[in-house]
Amino acid sequence: MGERDSIEPRRVGLIGLGKMGQPMVRNLLKAGFQVVVHSRSRGPVDALAAEGAVAVASPAEVAAAVDLILTSLPDPAAVEEVYLGADGLAGAARQGQIYVDTSTVAPATSRAVAAALAERGAAFLDAPVSGGVAGAVAGTLTVMVGGDAEVFERARPVLEVIGERLHHVGPTGAGTVIKLANQLLVGINMAGVAEAMVLGVKAGADPAKMLEVLSTSFGGSRMLDRGVPLIIGRNFGGGTPVDLIRKDLGLIADLARELGVSLAEGETARRVFDAASEADYGGNDMTAVILPMERIAGIEVGVETAP
Repeated sequence: MGERDSIEPRRVGLIGLGKMGQPMVRNLLKAGFQVVVHSRSRGPVDALAAEGAVAVASPAEVAAAVDLILTSLPDPAAVEEVYLGADGLAGAARQGQIYVDTSTVAPATSRAVAAALAERGAAFLDAPVSGGVAGAVAGTLTVMVGGDAEVFERARPVLEVIGERLHHVGPTGAGTVIKLANQLLVGINMAGVAEAMVLGVKAGADPAKMLEVLSTSFGGSRMLDRGVPLIIGRNFGGGTPVDLIRKDLGLIADLARELGVSLAEGETARRVFDAASEADYGGNDMTAVILPMERIAGIEVGVETAP
């Protein structure tokens, strides 16, 4: 049996059942996949087991049960633990398996994991995603994949369930690099949207009219279109948390220092996210970066501010 033939396409594993991992599992189940799951938190495991997933007690048990494993983890430390730690994936990997990490980490982390898996004959794709929780629920994520092109094609039937736009962007680490560039733009744009809305409303503008005009102007962005309705509606729960973007901006700053790249705007955005986190908004949606700005300005960008 060849390596391609050794992959059982209808049975996959998924480790990490947070806001992104849970809807990925549900979409895989709806598409007819058998899904083996593991997470540090028991609640999501039990919930998904009740919906048809198979729960196991460790990453190594996931690796033993399937030939293609997805991971969706919150930070580099969690990725290193799951892949390289005791009872982790690298120690349990076998010839012909495919591991796909959808987490946002440093390129060096992706390359270290790929090297450890290669020693066991397993393949690795760094495949971070963009589109947030809504995209994960709808199965419309953008997936940026680094790794061997042939391995990417073998993983495509699974990736097509979680994402609508799949991009093979280069060798191992390339997907991670592009995701960090995306997150840099997210952080900068979100900080800019918040500042612009506070400035406009403080000067007497109607926030709804601002959105109407700016969304079709050069200053428009996806962060504007996504964020301003949430801000006006004072809906700062759920979504993509301040602390998640803050974590990514830290990874970006580390990479920039390593490469000798100046990130003036990135550092400004990082301070904006730091301020929101330090004001206890770290668990709120990233639009909550506007709250400390509103407090300083003495206004609130909401429907009641409209003249």
